[in-house]
Amino acid sequence: MSGPVPGTPSLLRAINDRAALRALIERGPLTRPEIGALTGLSKPTASQLLLRLRRAGLVVLDGVREGLPGRTAEVYRINPAAAYVGALDVTPGRIEATVADLTGTVVGEHVLPTPGRPRGDLVERLQAALRGTDAPGPLSRVVIGVQAAVDPSTGRLGYAAAEDVPGWQLPGLVPALSAGLGVPVAVENDVNLVAAAERAHGAARGHRDFVLLWADSGIGCAVVLDGRMHRGATGGAGEVGYMPIPGAPTARESGRYANHGFQALSGGPAVLKLLRSYGVRGGDFRQAVASAVRAAAGTGQKAEDARAGLRDVAARLAVGLAAITSVVDPELIVLTGGVVLPGGEPLRELVEQELHALTIPRPKVRLSSVEGNPVLAGALELALAAVRDEVFGVAGIGG
Repeated sequence: MSGPVPGTPSLLRAINDRAALRALIERGPLTRPEIGALTGLSKPTASQLLLRLRRAGLVVLDGVREGLPGRTAEVYRINPAAAYVGALDVTPGRIEATVADLTGTVVGEHVLPTPGRPRGDLVERLQAALRGTDAPGPLSRVVIGVQAAVDPSTGRLGYAAAEDVPGWQLPGLVPALSAGLGVPVAVENDVNLVAAAERAHGAARGHRDFVLLWADSGIGCAVVLDGRMHRGATGGAGEVGYMPIPGAPTARESGRYANHGFQALSGGPAVLKLLRSYGVRGGDFRQAVASAVRAAAGTGQKAEDARAGLRDVAARLAVGLAAITSVVDPELIVLTGGVVLPGGEPLRELVEQELHALTIPRPKVRLSSVEGNPVLAGALELALAAVRDEVFGVAGIGG
């Protein structure tokens, strides 16, 4: 039986380089002694490392820092121009694009409206959205968020009707987009990207097992198990909008992609209709939920009706969450989307109460805390992780 293979000098250099680059990403500009302390490297090794990273164009000098009298220390930072990544959030009405440098700083943004039937083919529309960002350099990777999921067994986009994602019904979708855009592309379900953003920057930070529920016009969820996104055999893990729920029509009666299941009971249109039955006003479901919360804080019959309406909404959401909880047993549930965020803490608390009344496990229920567009934030997170793995592996190997 053979023993462990000793590390080669080039492998050890690569490991040290990656550790230093990670420290610079996470801690910001650092001096050589600080890099040495964080990585456990000696002064000569840290000096050689910084020289190697500067020659590779990954690290640049960022001035000097005054220390004790008569002493200064050079400060180093990641070279932001070493790589750029793109993120796209594609919906029926628009394509929102963002570009970030290697540090994660956003350096370009653009929104391309696509009302009605889109003009031009899919690649042309995506190219136009990216061009609008005026990216300062070529992109190393692009991650695209869509309201559907790629089936890994076929390479095609599924879990959406053709009219909802026109132009996306391509064989070998990801390779076709990569070739058309001239850059490695990943296509990811938008709710999965929101979960990636929550784990990196939001309410799920530090959690390795959690479920994110997106409750908006439709319903979707993302499942993270042991720190990894669970996508399922056909990419449809988390498509709970179609999950059969008591009191809601099923696919048998309504059709495969029609309004049925969990989203027919708890999606935005159903919530608006429900709250109006309690006398709550609102032009859309977001306004109605916010109005119900304001009214519930008052007194009198209107306040009682609003509180009853909110509890009914919470009970409907909890029925679906109870089914998910009984299978996944997550340590945390994160709520987001236009049905729940306008309800704030009052609705979150009601959902948690209703869920805990239905299940033996009692996971914590929290509201999303990611600001801005969470789909783009998650897409940037995935793109940066992939590119950093590639770029950070260049300097030390064979150096």
